[in-house]
Amino acid sequence: MDWLHVVVLSFIQGISEFLPVSSSAHLILPSQLFGWPDQGLAFDVAVHVGTLLAVVIAFRKDVVAIIQGWCAQVFKQRPNEEGRIGWAVIIATLPAGILGFLGDDYISVYARSGLVIATTTIIFGLLLWWADVKGIRKLVMSQMTLKNALLLGLAQALALIPGTSRSGITITAALLLGYTRQTAARFSFLMSIPLILAAGTFKAVELAETGADTHWLPILGGVVLSFLSALACIKLFLAALDRIGMLPFVIYRMILGVMLFIFLA
Repeated sequence: MDWLHVVVLSFIQGISEFLPVSSSAHLILPSQLFGWPDQGLAFDVAVHVGTLLAVVIAFRKDVVAIIQGWCAQVFKQRPNEEGRIGWAVIIATLPAGILGFLGDDYISVYARSGLVIATTTIIFGLLLWWADVKGIRKLVMSQMTLKNALLLGLAQALALIPGTSRSGITITAALLLGYTRQTAARFSFLMSIPLILAAGTFKAVELAETGADTHWLPILGGVVLSFLSALACIKLFLAALDRIGMLPFVIYRMILGVMLFIFLA
């Protein structure tokens, strides 16, 4: 890969993975605008590793507390809030994990077109705006129920349709369920950890099976740049979220969707 491709695609992946703007919509733009080739499996694995490290480090205290609480609840029968959140994350991960495993080939053939991405970018952007306006925004993380976690997991499964945005649709669903913006975003990020881990592992296995030659310097660059951009994105997004709300991301999605329609027409 050209180093320009490495830098641009790493930053796109790192930033768009956690903002409610759709990473797939952004990754299609360079190829449409500049005719860039597909970045390949090795680079996909690299940016997944980078974004996974970023979200784990950003939420390291929460992750450690949840793991400890879940282990205490499972192995020592000590019910606690962190353990319940751990179960909520697990339950929320199952729908997308199962549907992704069963339907990946179908999605690859029928859903990964530019027009699908442009359409879902706009539709789910408008739904995000509606949820932000109409949501009561009162419930906090301690009020996360297993039923609501399942509903958020079903919403996350919709993100298998390119252009939906995993973070966008899960934040949308959480807002519609009455959670605060901070809780919606934080639980969305926690939900991403097992899913990114699973996706990265799947791609790594696929890469190993292909036996393709790997150029390690660009791969390392992809890990570092996606990690740094994702970590900065998470921190800035959470810091600004209550002040700016979802409207700037909705407007951005409208512009992006229209641009995709124009370039793909």
